Amino acid sequence: MQTIYADGIANMSLIDGVIRIDLINITQVDKEKTNVAQVGTIAMSVPALLRTHDQLSKMINKMVDDGILTKNDPTTAAN
Repeated sequence: MQTIYADGIANMSLIDGVIRIDLINITQVDKEKTNVAQVGTIAMSVPALLRTHDQLSKMINKMVDDGILTKNDPTTAAN
């Protein structure tokens, strides 16, 4: 099995019932310029995306409970 590290997502699309998520890495060339390189694509069904969302939500809640993350109030974050 291959492990891919990704800094984030560049694009998400839904085509014929398949969600495609492009994974990217960001590298800083100098103080004012960064490079973004696509490192892979995840393709999954809609039910798989919903299960993934559930698993990610549980992980985030666990990190909040463990004190690793704090949740911001979205009504105050926009100001």
